[in-house]
Amino acid sequence: MKKNEVKVGKVYSAKVTGKMVPVRIDAVNPHGGWEATNLVTKKRIYIKSAQRLRGLAATWPGKAEAKPAAKVATPAKKPAKAKDTAKAAKRDTAKPRGKGAKRRGDGAKMSGLDAAAKVLGLGSALPMRCGALVKIMIDRGYWQTNGKTPAATIYAAITREIAAKGDASRFRKVERGKFTLAK
Repeated sequence: MKKNEVKVGKVYSAKVTGKMVPVRIDAVNPHGGWEATNLVTKKRIYIKSAQRLRGLAATWPGKAEAKPAAKVATPAKKPAKAKDTAKAAKRDTAKPRGKGAKRRGDGAKMSGLDAAAKVLGLGSALPMRCGALVKIMIDRGYWQTNGKTPAATIYAAITREIAAKGDASRFRKVERGKFTLAK
């Protein structure tokens, strides 16, 4: 389009963030270009050049005719039915499944740190390396992962907990790469 063809108050189709959308020209910017409103998102935008405008909104691709600004607004929500609220309540109370987490018998998932604490609490108070911890955790079904380096994941998580909680941590580092439960 040409600069002299653009009129304030008209709806044009313009390419905004890679998509063709209707925009309403609201005012002329004193520094050049126009202040406009994206009628799809209702956000204010700046049209720097008339070349960004493709023509009146009635001619923009994919639309047979221009829609007035009032009709472009999102429709009001319908009142919720009892059936819909029951579904929403059921969905809210359902326990979420974590990515890669295996469920215990009581329906709650066990994190890698919880599983590591359980394994360290099962046996003697001997320190264990993360590789041995992970092997037992997976063999007994306490934890499941599809990661390529689960021992490194557990090692990082344990050291993070020790650093964050200090004396309140469930774990204690005995020597390099070996952990035990804190007393």
